[in-house]
Formats: sequence, C-alpha cells, structure tokens
Amino acid sequence: MKKSHLLTGAFAVLGLYSVGAQELSIDAEIRPRAEILNGFGEPALGADDPGALVTQRSAIKFKYKSEKITTFLSVQDVSTWGDRPQINAANGESTRIQEAWAKLDLGKGFSAKIGRQPLSYDDQRILGGLGWAQQARTHDVGVFGYVNKGLKIDAGFGFNQTGVGTRGRTNTAFNATGAGVPIFQYKGIGFVHLNNKFNDNFSGSFLFLGNSFQDAIDPNDGTPGTTDRYTSGVHLKYKKGAFGASVNGYYQFGSFRSDDVDAKGFLAGIDLTYKPGKTLFGLGYEYISGDDPDTADEFEGFFPLFGTNHKFNGFMDFFYVGNHALANGLQDINAKVVFKTGAKSTLLVKAHQFLAAQDNPNLADTFGTEIDLVFKTPIVKGATLLVGYSQAFLDDDFLAQRGVTPGTESDFQAWGWTMLVIKPNLFKWKKEAK
Repeated sequence: MKKSHLLTGAFAVLGLYSVGAQELSIDAEIRPRAEILNGFGEPALGADDPGALVTQRSAIKFKYKSEKITTFLSVQDVSTWGDRPQINAANGESTRIQEAWAKLDLGKGFSAKIGRQPLSYDDQRILGGLGWAQQARTHDVGVFGYVNKGLKIDAGFGFNQTGVGTRGRTNTAFNATGAGVPIFQYKGIGFVHLNNKFNDNFSGSFLFLGNSFQDAIDPNDGTPGTTDRYTSGVHLKYKKGAFGASVNGYYQFGSFRSDDVDAKGFLAGIDLTYKPGKTLFGLGYEYISGDDPDTADEFEGFFPLFGTNHKFNGFMDFFYVGNHALANGLQDINAKVVFKTGAKSTLLVKAHQFLAAQDNPNLADTFGTEIDLVFKTPIVKGATLLVGYSQAFLDDDFLAQRGVTPGTESDFQAWGWTMLVIKPNLFKWKKEAK
C-alpha cells in the first residue's frame, strides 16, 4: 500500500478525513513562576518572614478545525514545586480539564460555542480569562454568536450543579464550594455582549450580565430560591495616531445576598495613552463604589466579578482579588510608561495612588501608593522571560483596616517574581479543501 493511502487510512480512523479543509494542532505550555512575597494580596505583618515559592502551569492543548466545526481540549496541571512527594503515584486534584468546547459554524454569520471555555471581552474588566493566575478561569456555558462586518453579538447561558441532585434527582439546590462562594460561584449565568466597530478609530461594546446565586440551603427545603444580581455597562475605545483612550462605565443592581438588600454599585474608569515614538505614556483613573454604612436595605459596593482583576489596581492584588470586596470602595489614580529596551523587549513602570471612594468613619480614607515594574523579553522562539517587582507604601489607617499594626517593619511591603513562559507547537497538520 502506498504511503499516501496509509496516511489517508490513519486520518479516516481519527475521523479527520473529508473533502473539506482541515487543521489539527497540538501545543504545550510550561510556565514556572518563582516569587518572593512580603505583602501580596494581604499586607505582611511586622513579625512575618517573607514567603518564597515556585508554582507551575503545565498544559497540553489540542485544536481541530474543519469548515464547520472547531473543537478545543486543554488538560492542565497547576502545582507548587514540592507539593507532591517524589515517589507518590498521585498528584492530588491539581490536574483537570481546563477547556473543552466545540464551536459550530451555523452559516450566515451565526455560530454556537458549547462547553468549558473562557469568557473574555473588551479589556477584561468584567469578564476575563484571568491568565495571570496559574489556574486561569473558565465557565461551563453555551455561547451563541453573530458576526456581520463590524458588528459582533454574543449571548451566553449556563446552569451549574455539583451533581444530579437528591430525592430521586428532583433537587436542584447548588452546593457551591471553593473560594469566593458569595461572589463567584454562581448557580446560573446569562449575558449579552455587543461590540461594534463604528470606524477605523472608534469602537464600543455593551454588556448585560445576570447571575443567580443559591440562597442558604435548609435541609427541610429541597430547592431553596436564588438571589439575582445584574451588571450592565459599556466599554468605549478610541485610537487615532499616537493617541488612544478607553472608557468603562458599569452599574450593578438586583439583590445582594438576600432579597431584602438591594444592590446599587457602579464602576467608572478612563485610560489615556500617548505613543509619539517607541515609548508609551499612560494616565488612568478608576472609581469603584463602596458601601454606605447608613443604608441598611441597600448595598452600594461594586465588585468587578469575573474579570482579570490582577490587571487592575496594582499588581500586588490588595484590591478585589478575594479581598477588600465591597467595603469602602476604591479610587485608583495611576500613570505608566512603557519603554522599549531592545528589539523585542520592554520595561513597564506604573505608579498608583489609592484612595477610598466611600466615606466610612470605621474605615480608612487613604490607602497608600504602589510602584510596579515588569520587564519582558523573548529568549528563543516559543519562550519568553518576564521579571517583575512591586513595592507598596501603605498608610497606617489602611494597614489597621487590614489587621496589621502599623510600625516600621510592617511599612515594607514588596513582591518580586520571575516567570518563564514556554509554548512550543508539538504537531501541526493541515489539509486544503478538495
């Protein structure tokens, strides 16, 4: 049998042989990150010694594409170096299917993408892939899309359960577990995202997002109700020549944790950039509302929900990354410069001034400042090195608010890290249409 016939037979067994165009690629990702932490996420206590660790994302990704179907499967392991004894056969629960979805081209601009997938839109303020975190973030949803020239519309839906239920499979109570149950672990999700490119310089997006959260489960109540929360707003983007601008405006409403408390929070932000040559300059301001302690039946705090929050409000993650949620809000005044240090390398320098957004006699009015540095350079094809350092100068009132006794030792809050991102392509096959 000729070699071409052997290949044809092999692809037929895999289900890849047809008269249409097809592509198959297999990629890997190895991403170790070493960190030294003396105040990350939470301020370090004066008596604390700095922490040090190495975490790693290890993934293999399969993508197949034909004229009407695209499928993607990613298996990922997230570990800390040393978390598995050397001769253990198992590695706990760190390995999981990170993504598993299929996208169907339904014709005339319509599509359906079903399965476990990231939801990432605009600048990732409300819906983002959380790529910085080694585990990243995915959702179990179906997304129905429409594209027509500059207009893109996505409508997504999802309903979460931890199993088939009890009482003859009649119970749909969602026993949410894990971090951020009141905020992140929703029972249901529905959203509509519209993006339109009006011209070469200006584009805008509109988002409406609804989430239902399981009310407290009573053993005598098979299916308790849900609390529904909604987030809606716009993202606008303008770029002409060396000047760029983006604007965010979002409002949250519905109920917060119970039907007796109304949610009424908002977020507003603006970012300006100017790049006359090889250096980029930027200025930004973001306002995130906090809760008014004088209104017991309303909750005015805004939470950015499922965005890539590490990207915003300083890289040391003192705000809205599982902490500071919905307290006295935040004002973030920031400025940045991105230098080109080589043919393909860059250095980011960014400074933040953090202030409260809501007056509260029991909480701090000013939080402090932070300086972030990130150097990025390719090493070889498929491998990139990133090195970062951040230092915060936190105010005494903010340290006290976070449970730290102000003092000389606790004034030093710093975080340094080095990350190597290796993304080789292991296999690629392509067949033109016949």
